[in-house]
Amino acid sequence: MKSSTKDTESILTREETRTGLGPETLKRAILNHLFYNQGKFPEIATRNDYYMAMSFAVRDRLLQRWVASVKKYLNADQKIVSYLSAEYLLGPHLANNLINLGIYENMEKASNSLGMNLDWLIAKEQEPGLGNGGLGRLAACYMDSLATLEIPAIGYGIRYQFGIFEQDIKDGWQIEDTDNWLRRGNPWEIAKRELGYDVKLGGYVQHYTDINGKFKANWIPGMIVKGIAYDTPILGYRVNTCNTLRLWKSEAPKSFDFQTFNQGLYSGAVSDKTVCENISKVLYPNDEQREGKILRLQQQYFFVSCSLQDMIAIHLSQGGKIERFYDKFVVQLNDTHPAIGVAEMMRLLVDVYEVEWDLAWDITKKSFAYTNHTLLPEALETWDQDLFQSVLPRHLEIIQEINRRFLDEVTIRTYGDQDLISSLSIISDGPWKKIRMANLACAGSFAINGVAALHSELLKKTVLKDWYQLWPEKFSNKTNGVTPRRWMVLSNPKLSSLISSKIGEGWIKNLDELTGLEQYADDPSFQQEWMVVKHEMKKDLAKRILQRTKIKVDPSSIFDVHVKRIHEYKRQHLNILHVIALYNRIKQNPDAEVVPRTFIFAGKAAPGYHLAKLMIKLITSVADVVNQDPIVKDRIKVVFYPNYNVTNAQRIYPAADVSEQISTAGKEASGTGNMKLSMNGALTIGTLDGANVEIRDCVGAENFFLFGLTEEEVQQKKSEGYNPFDYYMANPELKLAIDQINSGYFSHMNGSVFKDLINSLLYHDQYLVLADFESYVAEQERVAEAYKDKQRWAKMSILNAARMGKFSSDRSIKDYCDDIWKVGPSPVELVDFHQKTQ
Repeated sequence: MKSSTKDTESILTREETRTGLGPETLKRAILNHLFYNQGKFPEIATRNDYYMAMSFAVRDRLLQRWVASVKKYLNADQKIVSYLSAEYLLGPHLANNLINLGIYENMEKASNSLGMNLDWLIAKEQEPGLGNGGLGRLAACYMDSLATLEIPAIGYGIRYQFGIFEQDIKDGWQIEDTDNWLRRGNPWEIAKRELGYDVKLGGYVQHYTDINGKFKANWIPGMIVKGIAYDTPILGYRVNTCNTLRLWKSEAPKSFDFQTFNQGLYSGAVSDKTVCENISKVLYPNDEQREGKILRLQQQYFFVSCSLQDMIAIHLSQGGKIERFYDKFVVQLNDTHPAIGVAEMMRLLVDVYEVEWDLAWDITKKSFAYTNHTLLPEALETWDQDLFQSVLPRHLEIIQEINRRFLDEVTIRTYGDQDLISSLSIISDGPWKKIRMANLACAGSFAINGVAALHSELLKKTVLKDWYQLWPEKFSNKTNGVTPRRWMVLSNPKLSSLISSKIGEGWIKNLDELTGLEQYADDPSFQQEWMVVKHEMKKDLAKRILQRTKIKVDPSSIFDVHVKRIHEYKRQHLNILHVIALYNRIKQNPDAEVVPRTFIFAGKAAPGYHLAKLMIKLITSVADVVNQDPIVKDRIKVVFYPNYNVTNAQRIYPAADVSEQISTAGKEASGTGNMKLSMNGALTIGTLDGANVEIRDCVGAENFFLFGLTEEEVQQKKSEGYNPFDYYMANPELKLAIDQINSGYFSHMNGSVFKDLINSLLYHDQYLVLADFESYVAEQERVAEAYKDKQRWAKMSILNAARMGKFSSDRSIKDYCDDIWKVGPSPVELVDFHQKTQ
């Protein structure tokens, strides 16, 4: 018997009451969760209690859409995108979900009526630091865009208990502290404890022939780890599509050995639990020692194995055939960290599902696509064969067989060209054999892409040139992008409101519509409005800088921003050398006219990266001298903003006037900070590197401050025998700056502090810092000159934002969908899951 109209209306009213979006409904939901989830009442509830209650209330509204999305994907024939990434630098969820649901203002009203400040509660959220930098942030942007474009997708990764470290600065040195982001709980995830997979590690392989005469391999593991799924709903902007981010936590199949405990071996009773849980304990353990390398390989295999087992289970549960796995899933490898998936897919197909080798290889190659994110040889992962065998003995056999058959094919195609064969081999030649993960990814994928036009071309010419020579059809470019929801609407609400007041809100989902701003670029009144908003954001950042660093900065000065991972190729030391040169000009001529400028640095150095840590120390040491020198008279200030993460980036980007994108040409694959800063109206000073090339093409050469050697010139200079010492001797300003550092001028007359950094610049300088110094300083003078003309600067700033449509992650994902994944939108409709039907 069907429900009556009255019953249906009653059910819908009940559903609307539970997950409605109005202020009063939201207020009731918060109070309900405060009571039923937190066990608190308002008089004793803490700020964290209210944050948790509000988050649960918002999550209810996500789950309504999430269940509808999952239900549709499982019942539809449409392919699902599976994104495998070791990193997801998501940022805080609450505010972003309020934006995507369209209830930010309603929640503000609800929180006000409860006597709570919404911004105060949002600030309570612990940021999940599940990524190191651009790679993880890109994955997060892509998850946002996949949902916004209504593309069926699952993101797979690791639920690290401890994320990227918390950074503190003490006496100028970086100090790492534990990022215990889960200490107060995580209201956004849903543990699926019934959804777990066994993952084998170590041990050995037994070979035998079955009754049918077929060769078989039986992997006898040294240990088994259980992977438990934790799901986070990822909602698209103003759509019902809510995709899944599934992160795996490692656990022991049996967490407590009762027999061992009874024998008095109390620590031994939980030893398996400790060993297994270590796998998902921390993001990127230090791998300088063999134990660290083993743990990293275990991490990579663990999440990939769980993810592939999960995909296969989903496919088979819907009646799919294992031979047609690629009809249901397309698996994108986000860099080489998940490349072991190629060998794991073969193991599952051949060993578990007993698929013949050739068919299994065909299935595998039709399932995987690979994104390369680096041109740095040291970043192309390799594993010592003996270490690899100790962790994954069966996979070594599989890779050896893949390689044997693959090189047979290469031999035929190249007429036995030994250089090509050696270059393409998945296992390196020589006595110390290594497994080359990029080669495994290339061999086992149907598509290979770079992440910026220049990067993709350089891949074809350098690190993957032999692959491109034989399989050019696999290669394409997919320039990175970032989501405007977080990086404009959420981070810069005042600027977003100004933009929407002129061109409407369509740009939030179609960033190309920002071109509508161009008609206002010469309008003096709009220019004034634009710069007023910029000044407001600079004042906000100035307050935060004072709170965090005790440094008072002038919001009217140029905010010159260099925020990213600290690395030699990103050349923070080139920037600080310019600061020293500018400082010396003032010291030599105290009455010199200098456009006031605040140099803002932020970023983390890898814990084991000595020179990167020295760069931070140098920046803070220069700041200590420059900021306190009365002769400078506050014309320049230097700030190192600690603990750079998504939250702090959201505060810095909107306030930036100048975006420092000064990596050595040919070293940065793409960059995404360059995009976020330009979207918020910052003007770029940069080299022709990564996505800078395309940004300059889009915003116009006249709105971009270009300096430095091109990639071709860098290579030519190196081939001719580049000698950095010649540049040091030829440029008095450069020589003085380096001599001051070397003498201890910025380190309390202790000349040894920066010895290693100075030696690397004068005698090695593989990133051509000294070669680009003169060009950089000259271009910085043009930046200062341009800033004097407020009308010109405002126009340039407006045009930078207006012409950034190409760099939306929505465009990137659409390119992947059209050219690689071959998937389209699958809109989700909300349904009443309480309604009963006969």
